[in-house]
Amino acid sequence: MTQFIDSYARKFYYLRLSITDVCNFRCTYCLPDGYKPQGATNKSFLSLDEIRRVTRAFADAGTEKIRLTGGEPSLRRDFIDIIAAVRENPGIRQLAVTTNGYRMERDVARWRAAGLTSINVSVDSLDARQFHAITGQDKFHQVMRGIDAAFDAGFSKVKVNSVLMRDVNHNSLQTFLDWIRHRPIQLRFIELMETGEGSDLFRRHHISGEVIRDRLIEQGWQRQVRERSDGPAQVFSHPDYQGEIGLIMPYERDFCASCNRLRVSAIGNLHLCLFGDGGVPLRDLLASDEQQTELQARIAASLGRKKQTHFLHQGNTGITQNLSFIGG
Repeated sequence: MTQFIDSYARKFYYLRLSITDVCNFRCTYCLPDGYKPQGATNKSFLSLDEIRRVTRAFADAGTEKIRLTGGEPSLRRDFIDIIAAVRENPGIRQLAVTTNGYRMERDVARWRAAGLTSINVSVDSLDARQFHAITGQDKFHQVMRGIDAAFDAGFSKVKVNSVLMRDVNHNSLQTFLDWIRHRPIQLRFIELMETGEGSDLFRRHHISGEVIRDRLIEQGWQRQVRERSDGPAQVFSHPDYQGEIGLIMPYERDFCASCNRLRVSAIGNLHLCLFGDGGVPLRDLLASDEQQTELQARIAASLGRKKQTHFLHQGNTGITQNLSFIGG
């Protein structure tokens, strides 16, 4: 199977695979009222065998990196088995997870042993009380111990995702910088994005990542070269810091020009854009190993419909009702 490529000559080296919609946090910008099932149950999410087949199809078509997302992926009881199943593919060089971190202290060593190579943890504030207010969970110190446990388990770097919000954390840059001065953490500020249910919050708290970028450049931070399977972050480093800063700014011009990502939802739909409407059903082709060729053909054919941009700047949020699967 040749490399997956769309009509704009963009090649897709990176798959974001949601394995559950369930989350146990109630973040203000994502699930402020907590997770509420919308016709999906644990039994309706992709099975281990279905996950094995869909990741094999992508790996055989040139995908090098897979990120397991949710919801909160570690809520799956078979999460370690899922990690091992994805790592069966020799073409997958990077297997990452985006997590809220609440189970890392207990389980991260087992995740690494199963084959996980990279971790993103969501931490929107370094103040325990503010963390509690944002997430609805008094888990700050537990998450911090989880990050320490990841280093103890042998991870050389941990990525930390922080949604950038005006009057919430945008003035905390120096606190974050002090935190990563002697820690190999890539701190990634993600612009708050307007979603189907978050228009009011967006208007109150959106601030451009350019504010952070300008301050970094003034302080001598240098932008790094982006690799082909990297996420969308603009990454900056500084000789005085062990950590790095990443900026994810989807409203910036040409954000989509280097798109290398596709998404498969927890119920088996291919989404050509994280913000796109609808989805291409794949699940009927995940029942048997013999369907591999047909599965890859459907994915390849659907890429001809991938649009050049996400149209967020025009207020089109598509199916995105919350931010549970956003972040590189």
